[in-house]
Amino acid sequence: MDLTRINYSSGAPLEEKTGYSRMVKVGPFIYIGGTTAVQPDGTVFSEESAYEQAKYIFEKLVKLLEKAGSKKEEVIRIKGYTTDMKYGAEIARAYSEIFFEVKPLFTMIGTPMLNRPTQLVEIEMDAAIGCKVE
Repeated sequence: MDLTRINYSSGAPLEEKTGYSRMVKVGPFIYIGGTTAVQPDGTVFSEESAYEQAKYIFEKLVKLLEKAGSKKEEVIRIKGYTTDMKYGAEIARAYSEIFFEVKPLFTMIGTPMLNRPTQLVEIEMDAAIGCKVE
């Protein structure tokens, strides 16, 4: 098995400044680090809605997967972080709209804060190219 490592950037300035990758592909395995609803212009998408932020992030992550040759059906694990567990149902709703049929592992963790006060949700994702749902 070829375990060549490929680093991917989402283009966020902080990635280059601090030296981290948004996504790393090792062979058929893809790991996406914590991703928030920060838009290309640096502003946070939908500062008041955990649902809208989660949906935005999930869609952003699916696009990143496609960039690495994967797809949402190959997602095996998702970790979600929220600044308040009261947002849990909203985040779960956004998750279900995209991943209901795939049914990856899903963990939601409450945390006192994220990088900015307007960031309500952060999501990590792992996938394996070629895996199939039975």
